[in-house]
Amino acid sequence: MLANHRLKTAGACIGMIASGGVAVHAQTTDTNAITTLQQQNQVLQQRLDALEDLAKKQGLMPSGTAPKLVSAMTDMTISGFVQASYFYNVNRPASGYSDGYLWNTKDNSFSINKVKITFASPPAGADGGQWGAGYRVSLMAGEDAPILNSGASTTGFDYLREAYIDMNVPIGTGLNIKAGELISLLNYESGDGGAANPNFSQGYQWYYTGDGPEAGVQLGYAFTDWLDVKVRVENGLYAGPISNSNGKGVMGSLDFKPCDKLWFNLIGFGGTGSGTLDVDGGSVLAGYQVTSQLGTGFEADYFHFAVDNGPKGDLWSVGLWVWYDFTPKVGLALRGEYLDDEDGLGINSRLGGPAPFGAGIYSPDANGDLEEVTLTLNYKPVPNLKIQPEIRYNHTSYTDGFNGKKDQFIIGCGASYLF
Repeated sequence: MLANHRLKTAGACIGMIASGGVAVHAQTTDTNAITTLQQQNQVLQQRLDALEDLAKKQGLMPSGTAPKLVSAMTDMTISGFVQASYFYNVNRPASGYSDGYLWNTKDNSFSINKVKITFASPPAGADGGQWGAGYRVSLMAGEDAPILNSGASTTGFDYLREAYIDMNVPIGTGLNIKAGELISLLNYESGDGGAANPNFSQGYQWYYTGDGPEAGVQLGYAFTDWLDVKVRVENGLYAGPISNSNGKGVMGSLDFKPCDKLWFNLIGFGGTGSGTLDVDGGSVLAGYQVTSQLGTGFEADYFHFAVDNGPKGDLWSVGLWVWYDFTPKVGLALRGEYLDDEDGLGINSRLGGPAPFGAGIYSPDANGDLEEVTLTLNYKPVPNLKIQPEIRYNHTSYTDGFNGKKDQFIIGCGASYLF
């Protein structure tokens, strides 16, 4: 028994010694592996540092600033809308197009009017009187896009609606600077049509006494809660994204908001337009929310055209909007407009005849006027959906101005989904 006990004890001791030897050997192996991994990590870190230095030199990464891709995506907002419609001209134009009608000009046709998507950062200056920077980019496609975009016929600008850098300089309440392709300050209506306006179809003023997006620089400053000033230097009215003359245009706006219900803008502009055309004039835009259900809008414009070593002429217009929301889901909107081109340089001549969207005013008359009245039902069954049945009456003094007639009725319906 004693011998057996000694043998077991000796075996246990030998086992412990053996196992202890294995443990020491394993620990030595792990230490060598860790050392090797550390050396490899140092080599990888050196390569990464070299790549970052190269990226900074090439301008691919801001010097001294770590990439913030995740936060940039978090701060960015994506919005837009999809818009479709069907409209029918009672006159049944032989050409299949409704002359003098904006924008879905193809008669008796289902249309994809606009598909718009906007990428934007928070507005510069949102953090108060500090340096700030941001951006806004809007892309648009569809039947209406060639007239609405900054330069659909210019390579590289086919789908661009607007694109600008937004900066805040900490001077006083904050000097706002926008540089790039900017939406015009003119017009009561938005170019987004029924997605943003009480009426689905676009009014005459938006085109004939308005302006498309222009490349330029704008300075904005809020003196008080009720007075904001904007001054813009751009390529010039109708010049678009790329200047085709040596001159430039200047536009300024005094934006007043004396109370919560009332606002009005006084706008002046002048300078070189497109090519040899000089344009100057002014506009008044206003809105008054009579009650929470009843709203009104107003626009008046005066344009003076002067062709180099050529004729001069005036064009003026006035428009009124009234809408009433019976419920949060159902409302009516009424628009009326009058445009007078007494010298024949604004509608059926240099700028408007025929309009580039293929359905301008075709008439032997040089001068004339346009009138229209539009009644629109606004139905919002869900917050993101806007359905707008509409009937529109157009009249003109131009001989044969609307497909051989002076009057036309257009009826139909448009729908917009906003996201």
